[in-house]
Amino acid sequence: MLSFARVLGDFWNVVATVLTLLLSVIASGHVVLYKRDSRAAVGWVGLIWLVPIVGSVLYALLGINRIRRQAIEKRSQHPLLASGAFAAVTAVTEQRPLPGAVEHLQALASLVDRVSAVPLTTGNAISPLVDGDEAYPAMVEAIESATASVALSTYIFDNDFAGGLFVEALERAVQRGVEVRVLIDTVGARYSRPSIVRDLNRRHVPVGLFGRTVLPWRMPYMNLRNHRKILVADGRIGFTGGMNIREGSLLERMPAYPVQDLHFRLDGPVVTHLTRTFAEDWAFTTHERLFGEPWFPSLGSVGDVVARGINDGPDEDFDKARFVFMGALACARQRVRIVTPYFIPDAGLISALDVAALRGVQVEILLPEVNNLAIVQWAATAQLWQVLQRGCRVYYTAPPFDHSKLMLVDDGWVLFGSTNWDARSLRLNFEFGVECYNVPLAQTLNGLVDRKLERARQITTGEVNARPLHIKLRDGVARLAAPYL
Repeated sequence: MLSFARVLGDFWNVVATVLTLLLSVIASGHVVLYKRDSRAAVGWVGLIWLVPIVGSVLYALLGINRIRRQAIEKRSQHPLLASGAFAAVTAVTEQRPLPGAVEHLQALASLVDRVSAVPLTTGNAISPLVDGDEAYPAMVEAIESATASVALSTYIFDNDFAGGLFVEALERAVQRGVEVRVLIDTVGARYSRPSIVRDLNRRHVPVGLFGRTVLPWRMPYMNLRNHRKILVADGRIGFTGGMNIREGSLLERMPAYPVQDLHFRLDGPVVTHLTRTFAEDWAFTTHERLFGEPWFPSLGSVGDVVARGINDGPDEDFDKARFVFMGALACARQRVRIVTPYFIPDAGLISALDVAALRGVQVEILLPEVNNLAIVQWAATAQLWQVLQRGCRVYYTAPPFDHSKLMLVDDGWVLFGSTNWDARSLRLNFEFGVECYNVPLAQTLNGLVDRKLERARQITTGEVNARPLHIKLRDGVARLAAPYL
């Protein structure tokens, strides 16, 4: 009997060893085939083999981009989401050469043509809205005046005073018979308690939650988020930028945690790009397709801004924002201005910034003096020397925390939206941005940046190098987590 038990035990040991080996081979093969970043691939393969079974399980849970796979599958199932299916509802103006004042940026426009696969539109009007004090009243008014449809997508929708303004306006729109759809990211919906979703449901406002997470209450960083901020009323009036819906953006109310931010109102054909992006996300989340005149009316010329919307995400839109950043840096001749709350660029973007500065382009990077995420600020500080030593100028803007996201090139090109200069935005999140070719708009936004610089201080290589050793070690350790911040 003992001999049989020993044989049986040896048999199961062999089975376990073979299964462990097979699992490691399969997981490693998946890494090699699907991981684009070689450093991430090496790290995952090492974990899989050094920590058998556990490494494979962790890769299955955290390393596989399921949202990307599901997005491709769902787009193939829904004709509206298939490539080219929006042709009938995206009646954008045929692209023409850029106006003379920005003609030298034609190469950049051509690059984004290929990257985004979305044509430029002419005849747009775009107005910047500073902080929630300007943005929220304009957005609520658009909801109140809507007669056909309202599409609202946001990352954070807090259950506070600001959130209440929107909930009440949305409820009144529903009561008027307006088609209302609200999309909130699953993680962003948990930023306040109780969640605003409960209130929206109680008021019969159709709401969808984008994405599911693994242990979301404990690991809010381990997910792929819908970070887009889009509002469209009647398919005609659009709003987008970097602003969430929360009381901290209403600076006039003197909130406990004030946040500076920047949003934009859009009128004209480019609004269709906002609606299209929302419709894709809504169909992905709820399987409901939005189409027809209430959502996609014919839009005529209302201004002189040339613009287009740019999707970015971990699906077929992967790396689009990063290519646009790099293209803009390569095409710049005189000046580049970047305003971002989170600055942890990868090696390629750092090289592009450095090359632009070495070519004689004035590169200015504005970061908040005090960040709302300490670990992100530590990681960013650990990398600053890489751009400072090549001639880029870095400034810390005065509190309150500045959440604005803006890029300006040669006083004629503007990029705004939800994308940060970090790996989470550029590799993991679903983002939306708008590029514009227009000198007056660029001048207006340069004036805004100038006002920020009046209250900013420039950071030098000497200051970064003078940090105490324990601070350098802390910042360096934080930098190791950069791909997940």
